[in-house]
Amino acid sequence: MTRAGWGGDRGAAAVEFTLLVPLLVLLFGIVVGGARVWLARTTVDAAAAAGARAASLARAPATAVADAERLVRVQLTVDGLRCVRLSVDVSARGLAAAPGAPAQVSASVRCVVPLADVLVPGWPGELTVAATASSAVDSYRGRA
Repeated sequence: MTRAGWGGDRGAAAVEFTLLVPLLVLLFGIVVGGARVWLARTTVDAAAAAGARAASLARAPATAVADAERLVRVQLTVDGLRCVRLSVDVSARGLAAAPGAPAQVSASVRCVVPLADVLVPGWPGELTVAATASSAVDSYRGRA
């Protein structure tokens, strides 16, 4: 048979395109998913640091907890991170120390980020990201 009898290379581009598109979609999904994981981790780290700093500026432990929780929620919203479940734990025991004594407060943030909309087979539906940060309390600032 001659080459013309077998059809030559006709249709090869369509077959290559059909094989290549799913791989490109998968690659794009992995890039988007990786970016979302990176964004979640950096945002939760920043939110924990902001919460700890806000708690260290308060004069009373109850105020410190409220200020830190509010700032963590604002930080996550501003950065565009949506948490399915969010928990903020603030340790403000350092504010009970006597003025002049070194002390610190800490904030722990735990956020469950949804990943179900990322089209990657085998990708988990949710990712739990947690971070803890601490901040020094000004030793010479008055406390309640």
